Amino acid sequence: MNIFNKVTLQSMKKSRTRTIVTVIGVALSAAMITAVSTFAVSLQNYMVNGAIQKYGGWHVEFLDVPPSFVREQAADSRVADTAAFEEIGYAVLEGGKNPDKPYLFLAGFSPDTYASLPVNLISGRLPENSGEILIPAHVAANGGVGYQVGDRLTLQVGSRRKGGAVLGQHDPYSPEETLAGAEPAGRDTLALGAEKTYKVVGICERPAFEEATAPGYTVITRWDGTGTGDNLSVFVTLKQPRQVRSYAEGVPGSYARVFNDDVLRFMGLSDDAIFNGLLYSVVGILVALIMAGSIFLIYNSFTISLNDRVRQFGILLSVGATRKQLQNSVLFEGLCIGALGIPIGILVGIPGIKLVLTLVSANFGNIMYDTVPLTLKVSVPVLAAAAAVSMATILISAYIPARKAAGAPVMECIRQTGEVRLSAGMVKTSKLAARILGLEGTLALKNFKRNRRRYRSIVLSLTLSVVLLVTASTFSSHLKRAAEGAVVDSDYDICFCARDMDEGELFALYDKLRTADGVYESSYQAVAAYTAAVNTEDFSEGYWESAGYGPGGEVVELPMDVQFIEDKLYWDFIESLGLSPAEFTGPDAPLIAVAKAKKADEGETGKSSLINMFAEPGISLSLKPMMDGGAETRAGLGRNVVLAFVDTIPLDTLPKPPSEVTPYVFLAVAPYGLKADFVNPGTRTDLGLTFRSENPSQSTAEMEAMIRGAGTACGYTLYNMQKMLEQNRNITFVVDVFTYVFVAMISLIAVANVFNTISTNIRLRRRELAMLRSIGMSDRDFRKMMSFECILYGARTLFLGLPTAGTLSWLIYRWMVWGGAEIDFMFPWDSMGISVLGVFLVVFVTMLYAVGRIRKENIIDALRDDMT
Repeated sequence: MNIFNKVTLQSMKKSRTRTIVTVIGVALSAAMITAVSTFAVSLQNYMVNGAIQKYGGWHVEFLDVPPSFVREQAADSRVADTAAFEEIGYAVLEGGKNPDKPYLFLAGFSPDTYASLPVNLISGRLPENSGEILIPAHVAANGGVGYQVGDRLTLQVGSRRKGGAVLGQHDPYSPEETLAGAEPAGRDTLALGAEKTYKVVGICERPAFEEATAPGYTVITRWDGTGTGDNLSVFVTLKQPRQVRSYAEGVPGSYARVFNDDVLRFMGLSDDAIFNGLLYSVVGILVALIMAGSIFLIYNSFTISLNDRVRQFGILLSVGATRKQLQNSVLFEGLCIGALGIPIGILVGIPGIKLVLTLVSANFGNIMYDTVPLTLKVSVPVLAAAAAVSMATILISAYIPARKAAGAPVMECIRQTGEVRLSAGMVKTSKLAARILGLEGTLALKNFKRNRRRYRSIVLSLTLSVVLLVTASTFSSHLKRAAEGAVVDSDYDICFCARDMDEGELFALYDKLRTADGVYESSYQAVAAYTAAVNTEDFSEGYWESAGYGPGGEVVELPMDVQFIEDKLYWDFIESLGLSPAEFTGPDAPLIAVAKAKKADEGETGKSSLINMFAEPGISLSLKPMMDGGAETRAGLGRNVVLAFVDTIPLDTLPKPPSEVTPYVFLAVAPYGLKADFVNPGTRTDLGLTFRSENPSQSTAEMEAMIRGAGTACGYTLYNMQKMLEQNRNITFVVDVFTYVFVAMISLIAVANVFNTISTNIRLRRRELAMLRSIGMSDRDFRKMMSFECILYGARTLFLGLPTAGTLSWLIYRWMVWGGAEIDFMFPWDSMGISVLGVFLVVFVTMLYAVGRIRKENIIDALRDDMT
C-alpha cells in the first residue's frame, strides 16, 4: 500500500462519522439496486413457471415428422428433453357450429407425454387404452357439440390431403375444403378410413399446444404403439433456451414448427419487441433513478471530504505529489467505501425483497397464477451486475470532485481560497431582514448565502424526497379511485350468459345453479337486440350536439336492447316508481325505458356526465330485430312500441362483448311473459341467470362443476363480478407496496445525505462558531442562529419541492384521465403535510446532533484547530 492510500485511510478514520454515513448511503443504494434486480429475476421466474405450468415447458414444436426425426432430436446434445404424440388423424365433428373448425383431431399420447404437455382434467380420468378418449371442453363451448363422460363416439378417422400432401393442425381450414369423396386436384380432401368406436372417459380444458387456427379440436387417446406412427408431433426442450431460434433454423427438412412464445416471452426470447422493451426498460428506469439519488449522496460526501482535505492536498502537491496520484487516492477512498457498503447492501437487499415478496405473493396469486408461488430467486450474475452498478455509481460520484480537486492550484489549496470567492454584494442582507430576524437570523442568512453550493445538495436531496413522496401518494390514491370506479356496483355477484341455449335447458340449469352453496338470491332475464328508427329532431339538445348530428331532421337507426325480466320484479318496479300497473298492461301498453348518454365535460376535469337522449318523457318508435349471425333484418318483422322514459332500471343487464358496447344506454324493459309474443324467431337474444352469493368464488366454482356435469353444449360465459373487484384491489396493493418501499429507500438515501452534509459542515465551521461564542454569544442566541439556518433549509426545500410535487400530481391526474379514468383531482394535502413535518424534523434533528457535539468542545481548542 502506497503512502497516499495510507493517508486516505487515516483521513477516513479521523472523519469516522462522515465515513459511516457514506457507507450507510452506499449500502442503501446497493440494497435498492439488489432488491430491484432480484425482484425482476423473481418475477420473471414466477411468470416463466406459471407459463410452463399452463402451456408446457417445451420451446419449439415440429409437426408432421417421422419417428426417425424424433430420435435424431432426442440424440442432439443441445436438447434436454423431447415429448411426442401420434397424429392419428381427423374425423368430422357432426353438428359442429364453428365453420373454421369442422373436425376432431385425434392425438395419441404416451404416459410420458403428459409430463411435458399439461392436460387439465375437468372431470373423469385420462385414457388408458386406444379405445378411450379425452374430450376438450371447447368442443361444446366453441363447437356447439356436447359430450359427457360415458358417451360412445363412432368416428371415421382419416387424413386431410391436398394435391397429394398431408395437411396437419398447422394448416388452417379452407372454406373450399371438402370432407370426403373424389374431388378435383388441388382441393383439400379428407380421406376417411375405417370406423372405430371410442368411449369418452374424461373432459379436459383446451390443450395449450392447440393453435387458434387449428382446423380440429384435439381429442386425446392412448398411443399403444399398434398404429403406424408415421406422423408425429414432437416438442423439444433445449438446455439453453436462448439457442431456440438458431436450433430451429438449423434443423434439416422443411417441417412446420411452432415456438412456445407463451413461455419464451417471459424469458425475453420471443419476437414480441414491445414486451421485451417493457420488461427491460422498467428495470433500467428504476436502477437509473436509484443511481441518480445515490450520486447526490456520494458525490456530496466526496466533495465534503475533499473540502476537508484540500489543504492536505496542497501540501502533498508542494512536496512532489502528482495530480494523478491525488486523484487515485480519492478513487481509492471510493473503492474502500464500496468494499464496505456494497456487501452490506446486498445482504440487506436480499432479505428485504424477500419480505416484500412474502407480503405480495398472495395478491399476485389472485391476479395471475394461483397455483404457482411467487418466491425469491437469487441469481449470481444479477448480483454481480448489481454490485458492478453500485461500484460504478461510487466511482462516478468520486471521480468528478477528485478531478476538480487535483486540478486546483497549489497555493489556492494551501490557502483554502478556492471555495470562498465572495463580494460584499453576495452576502448583503436587507435592513428589513435584519430588523425582523435580528443578529442571529442575519448571521444565519449570510452563512447560507456564502455557502450556496455547499447547501445546494441538502436542498436538492430534501426536494427529491418531497417530490417522490407526494407524487407517489397522489399516484396511489388516484389509482385506488380509478380501480374502484372501474368496477361498477352490480345487482348481482355471479352471472351466467348464453346466446344459443334452449329456454327449457336454461331453466333446468337455473334450478340446479340456484342450489349452489352461498346463493341467497337469484333471477333470470333475456336481452333481445333491435334497431330503432329515430328522427334526430326527437333528441335532446345536449345529445344532439354531443353526437354530432347536422341541422335538419333525419332518420337514424340506433341499436337498442329490450330486457325481459321476471314478471314479479317488473311489476314491483312499476309500483316503486309510483306508476299504475294498469297503465302498463295490455298489448299496446307502453314499456318503461332508459335512454342516457355520456357527455364529456369541456372543462379541465375531463369527466363525463349522463344526459337524456330524448327531449320528451315518452316516444313512439318502430323497432326492427337484429338477427343471429349478423344477418340483415327481414321485412315484416318490425313492430311499433311506445316508450316511457325513467332514470333507472330494475335489474342490471347482462355483460356485453366489447364489439357490442355502445356509447349510450338505450334499453326498454318488459315482463318475461311478453317475450314469447314480442321476440321473433332468429332474433339475436342473450339469455342470462344472475345470482347473489355470500361467497362468490366458492359458488362460482361449484356452478362450473354443475354446468359441466349438465353437459351444456352451447357457448356460455360465467362471470364472477366480485373477482374483478378483488383483482383491482390486489393490483392496487402490489403497486402501493412497491411504490412506497421505493420512496422510503430513496428518502433514506436523502436523509443520509442531509445528515452527512449538515453535520460535516457544522464541524468545518467549528472555529467560526467557537469565535462567536468567545465574543459573548449566549447559548440561547447560538441555538436561535442554528434554528434560523434550519428554517432556511426547510423553507428553500418546500419552496422548490411543494410546487414541483403539486404540478407533477396534477400531471399524473391528467394522464390517468387521458387514459380513461373518470376521477376527481384530489390535492395531496396529507402527503404535503407529512413532507413539511418530515423536512423540518430531519433538519432540526441533524442540526441538534451536530451542534451538540460542537458545544461540548473547548472553545480554546476549537480556535486553535486549523481545520485539519
